[in-house]
Amino acid sequence: MPPNWEAPDAGSSIAGQGMRVLGVAIREEKWIFTLAVIGSAVYGFTTVASANVLGRVTDAVVLPAFRDGRVGYGALVAGIAAILGVAALKVFGIIGRRVWAGIMQYRLQATYRRRLTRQYLRLPLSWHHRHPTGQLLSNANADVESAWMPIAPLPMAVGVVVMLLTSVVAMLVTDLVLSLVGLLVFPAIALLNIVYQRRLAPLAARAQQLRAEVSEIAHESFDGALVVKTLGREEEEAARFGARAEELRDANVRVGRVRGLFDPVLEALPTFGVLAVLAVGSVRVAAGAMPAGDLVQVAYLFTLLAFPIRALGWVLGDLSRSVVGWNRIRSVLDATGAAPHGDRTLTGDGAAAVRMEGVAFSYTGPGADVLHDVDLAVPPGRTVAVVGPTGAGKSTLAQLMVRLVDPGAGRVTLDGVDARELARTELPRATALVPQQTYLFDDTVRGNVALGLDETGEVSDDDVWAALRVAQAERFVKALPDGLDTRVGERGATLSGGQRQRIALARAVVRRPRLLVLDDATSAVDPRVEARILAALRDTTAGGKPVSVVVVAYRKATIALADEVVYVDRGRIAATGPHADLLTREPGYRALVEAYERDAEERAEQAAGGDEEAVA
Repeated sequence: MPPNWEAPDAGSSIAGQGMRVLGVAIREEKWIFTLAVIGSAVYGFTTVASANVLGRVTDAVVLPAFRDGRVGYGALVAGIAAILGVAALKVFGIIGRRVWAGIMQYRLQATYRRRLTRQYLRLPLSWHHRHPTGQLLSNANADVESAWMPIAPLPMAVGVVVMLLTSVVAMLVTDLVLSLVGLLVFPAIALLNIVYQRRLAPLAARAQQLRAEVSEIAHESFDGALVVKTLGREEEEAARFGARAEELRDANVRVGRVRGLFDPVLEALPTFGVLAVLAVGSVRVAAGAMPAGDLVQVAYLFTLLAFPIRALGWVLGDLSRSVVGWNRIRSVLDATGAAPHGDRTLTGDGAAAVRMEGVAFSYTGPGADVLHDVDLAVPPGRTVAVVGPTGAGKSTLAQLMVRLVDPGAGRVTLDGVDARELARTELPRATALVPQQTYLFDDTVRGNVALGLDETGEVSDDDVWAALRVAQAERFVKALPDGLDTRVGERGATLSGGQRQRIALARAVVRRPRLLVLDDATSAVDPRVEARILAALRDTTAGGKPVSVVVVAYRKATIALADEVVYVDRGRIAATGPHADLLTREPGYRALVEAYERDAEERAEQAAGGDEEAVA
């Protein structure tokens, strides 16, 4: 979490919340902020100094020129040197202010994108189930940018406060009456800002929310492109996206209208102050109450006030959106549920023993358990098939074994050690899960199998080929145009479903796990190939060591290869034992397996019939 951040009360003002957000930014990048403010302060001082120089040049050079018809060479050179010197210092101040302010803004954006990403990876899968991917993308992109949008003008605004105070002091010293006349604009500016923030805050919040929703819809449509196209839903999806995009457009237009009204009025107020000063000052000069040079200096100082007021307006204008973006970021950074880790290690080297003791689990909360009082043991080196109807809790069992989620009750142990007590890296080293939905990156075959291990030297090409042999993928990979260097496209678009599953299986095998969990991971593979895969896994992994295998299966041929079958029904372990034994004594299990078998036979007959028609 950010240092020293205190969550604002629900009733606190946008300005108050915004100041807290800016305070976070200043504390996190205090040295860069200091350098930017110094540059801005130099700019402020030199800007005020230029007004003083201009007044003196008016009295010493301009007025004598009109009065006497000539100008002394020395006075002219001194005036030019003073103006150029102040201008040079102002240039250095502007460069320092802009460079360091930009660095500060982009550093904060990078920092918070990294923090959000680390938090996403820490939070358990159950948290991700409740948050759309599009929203998470919006948090890490649009919300981060919005939160730190005021940072670029912030050092300038802080620095020009120096300029503002210096200008006011210089005006008061020069002429008290004119200063009081001009300073009447400040109460008007304060009132304008209050009205502006109240109008803009809800509009900015709505626009930010719509920006996230547009991202969510786009992600769903692109991620589900296959479904959209096969069902001919392109127009409907385009209309759904277009409707929300139009809402976002309208919300941004409403924000723009408010800002479009605020900015000109804010910039006009100092001009009204200048006009008032000139009107009163010309009368005072005509009456001999003040010299013309003082009037020029005060009027010029008021023209300079327009810039610091505009700079403050930039910060205030972005403050509402910044608060909305920050609150959305903070909702992620404050999220609880990250799986805690202990410091225990696994000492075994062969196949792992897994046990579940009184395990219960719910995705939505108490009273909605999908698993109830599960007791399950997987002995080392055994192949266990988990069988059950749809929705029985098979995939949840698989996720619990590799600790993608933690049980609500009971415990899961690996070699007798509670998974929650293991150090962070122990489970990934000892276990591997191949899920139902295969995901391949837009990378080479080697990159998808090794997934970074080749870069660290932990896995060689020989290891990759060995894993591909276990997964029965060696032959088709060698037939690819570039072998291991063949790019497979996004999500493995250039490969068949069975090929993708075998690449994913090789990815798990190459890590030499002691426990391999296959969640219906060979459903798209030919039954004969699947049998060869399971036979290879029953013996050794690619590393030559035995492995415990848990496979969520529905094919009769696959189930028959297992040493033991676990029959799951309605979130409970209904029966365990050899496949032949369960067929005899469990009517529900027998009916389920036979139904799976009939379905497989019907699909095979349909496919064969289609092939015959094609030949005819």
